[in-house]
Amino acid sequence: MYSANWNYPTNIRVGAGRINELAELCQSLEMYSPLLITDPGLAALPMVKKVIADVNAAGLSCGLFSAIKTNPSGENIEAGVKHFKKNKHDSVIAFGGGSALDAAKAVALMVGQQKPIWDFEDVGDNWTKVNVNGMAPVIAVPTTAGTGSEVGRASVITDQQQHIKKIIFHPAMLPAHVILDPELTVGLPPIITAATGMDALSHNIEALCSSFYHPMAEGIAIEGIRLIQEFLPRAVKDGTDIEARTQMLVCSSMGATAFQKGLGAMHALAHPLGALFDAHHGTLNAILMPYVLKVNRTEIESRIDRLTQYMNFDSPGFDRFLDWILQLRKELKIPHTLSEISIGGSQAEIIADMAFHDPSAGGNPISLSAAQYKQLFLDAVTGNL
Repeated sequence: MYSANWNYPTNIRVGAGRINELAELCQSLEMYSPLLITDPGLAALPMVKKVIADVNAAGLSCGLFSAIKTNPSGENIEAGVKHFKKNKHDSVIAFGGGSALDAAKAVALMVGQQKPIWDFEDVGDNWTKVNVNGMAPVIAVPTTAGTGSEVGRASVITDQQQHIKKIIFHPAMLPAHVILDPELTVGLPPIITAATGMDALSHNIEALCSSFYHPMAEGIAIEGIRLIQEFLPRAVKDGTDIEARTQMLVCSSMGATAFQKGLGAMHALAHPLGALFDAHHGTLNAILMPYVLKVNRTEIESRIDRLTQYMNFDSPGFDRFLDWILQLRKELKIPHTLSEISIGGSQAEIIADMAFHDPSAGGNPISLSAAQYKQLFLDAVTGNL
């Protein structure tokens, strides 16, 4: 079975059982009092308690913080920073799904800053305001295969005052070490495995289709999509399939590595919808996917044609790819419309404006107007494909 050490885009240890190396990694980074940050659901599980006990058994002093929402907020980060300082921690173990990883990286950033977190939003040169010496080192351990936040240089945090998701960025937010252990994902229910896997797919697809120039990222994205084609249905069908679980963790990291090339309209819409409705990010991207692909068709058709040849489809081309997306969603029990997850069209104007101004919109193959985002959103609400 797969086991490897990589150093791209950071130091990564892949393989079943490699969570047992966490204490050693902490010691190698001189992390003597790490704070493990996770979500409330995971915090109550024996898995987390065992990880903390193992780290403490190695002579370290590991604490726990789990007051994090599904879409982490600025208030969650402030609470994490206070907990970190009160208990005199020196580092962070980011443990869990995308929300926990994003929150943990943001806490590690903010423990050494004097400015508010929103001053570091990914706009212009805001990242240069960060006091890098004050940042805490991070080891990331994903327990879902979707966001790829473990290899990301940013966190998506909700500004509850403005009801908007903001991207907080600094190159040093990239975790120093990552552990991809498939055994930690075995207990994920099929619905979460499906939604997070589709999130990984959205990252790889939008990276491939982004208008920006980055052939290396395109190459990663293409292979990421092919691996998802092969292994996501397997992981959903049999959660104990270690090979499929391993490959999906890898696909997730590949997607987040590739999308430094850019994202697009899926994320431009998913971000405001997540902020306004507190909906699952991966599910939103999965629902929006075919509608966005269709809108972008004229600009992405040649790339999708090459992709389908690589995926070894019997009849390559955009139509065949769109059919595959629709069939995959059906097989994984992904809803076809936003209305099926209780999102209606009443706030269409607000959502369209937020999507138009979202940083992800800049990478979309076609520069969509607010009016076009409104129609795209309404199509996803009603199922007009």
